[in-house]
Amino acid sequence: MKTVIAPWLLLAGIISTPVVAQEQASVEPQQGKADLQLEQCYLDNISEQVQCGSLEVPENYAAPNGRKLAIHFAVLPAIRENKQADPLLILAGGPGQAATELAAMINRIFQSVRQQRDILLIDQRGTGQSAPLSCDLNHVEELVKADDDIDLAAVASDCLADYKDRDLTQYHTVNAIRDFEAVREALGYKQVNLYGGSYGSRAGLVYLREAGESVRAAVLDALAPVQVVVGPFGRHGAMSFTKLLENCAASQPCSTAFPDLERTYTDLMNRLETNPVPLTVRDPLTNEPVDILITAGRFSSVMRVGLYHPTTRQMLPFVIQQTANGDYTPLTGLLGSTMAQSELYMGLTLSVLCSEDLPRASDELLAEDGDNTFIGSRTGDAFIEMCSVWPTAERPSDWFNPVESSVPTLLLSGELDPVTPPAWGELAGETLTQSRHLVAPHGAHTIVGHTCANKLAAQFIKDRDLAALDESCLLKQRPQPFILNSNGKGL
Repeated sequence: MKTVIAPWLLLAGIISTPVVAQEQASVEPQQGKADLQLEQCYLDNISEQVQCGSLEVPENYAAPNGRKLAIHFAVLPAIRENKQADPLLILAGGPGQAATELAAMINRIFQSVRQQRDILLIDQRGTGQSAPLSCDLNHVEELVKADDDIDLAAVASDCLADYKDRDLTQYHTVNAIRDFEAVREALGYKQVNLYGGSYGSRAGLVYLREAGESVRAAVLDALAPVQVVVGPFGRHGAMSFTKLLENCAASQPCSTAFPDLERTYTDLMNRLETNPVPLTVRDPLTNEPVDILITAGRFSSVMRVGLYHPTTRQMLPFVIQQTANGDYTPLTGLLGSTMAQSELYMGLTLSVLCSEDLPRASDELLAEDGDNTFIGSRTGDAFIEMCSVWPTAERPSDWFNPVESSVPTLLLSGELDPVTPPAWGELAGETLTQSRHLVAPHGAHTIVGHTCANKLAAQFIKDRDLAALDESCLLKQRPQPFILNSNGKGL
């Protein structure tokens, strides 16, 4: 559920987020059962030295003498000397994000947690430096193709050819939790606190099911319960877009600047369906010119990705209107900022979703998901096509039963989230007996990054008192004003 998969896949209309230097002494976790060596290291955009290491685990836990994987991790040591014994373990999203590649953002968001606790970042198997399943998805020749001409099955097959020696059916959520537990035990932590956002929330729920005794407290943000199907995102994207239209209509400056925005969007999509627009843009990483074809699928995908965060959401009415008027500068600016984001490890994304989710996507679910005029069935269709060639394995049905747990758990949702709606947070909480669900009315996806939810999470991790959390800061947050022109009028 990450914002983007890769630049050209975004454009294909498929789916899609200042650190102060500190003097820091080395951290010396107790040695557990494994012989684990740590070394000083640097992570991107963190000026201080932290500690990194790796732990060897079986690729297939049922065949412990077979192929081994090195699971890579990093420890951001607690600032204070009299630290708490239980760290904050970060469960990355996606599926397909690498936790260590999010270190600077995590360090910023959870700086108060780090005063008293280590922050533990573990690259999930298939990501980062943990036997990565990265795919070369930057097929620039695909950018000038019409939506229907892109062969996503061939793209997935090309990626698959790079991993003939791997058992890709072993790259799943349960094995990820086994890996995390092995690292926890090796580092000598008796318990951990969890933060999981988006797919990381599902990983957190599976952690509670598989090794709940190892978890002191959990914060799960943008809930994706195990019983729901992830991948088809048309319906939820359309719900979020409808809220955008309503918010603009209720705002006098926005409704005046962009009257009848829904019709403008619909007419533009219809026009792009029959007459895509060729453009040349600058690659945000290389600054080289790249030819692309703006199709209905690519345009709607940029819109859907823009709904993930309030700062891009506020631009969308202006981008829609200007694109409809033939001015593509705002669109290419938004597109460039999206393309510059880090990619997911697509091989892990497919290994998880193709075995854990898409087999449960019934015809009825897919039909309901595609019944919208915002993005239609594009996200579900894309994953179905890629999964048609990816190795899959049948998963036990009890993997998808609601997770039951009494571990104190804080659930967080954003009312504007285009991918994991608050209803999923309510659903997850039904079987978590010591949980509380907080919803940010003006929050979007993974609200610890753009609301006061990070402060609430830090307080909860400190004392585990759900009743004491004051959610008024979420309720008092004001919505981001819509941008009205290229000079930022409206801010």
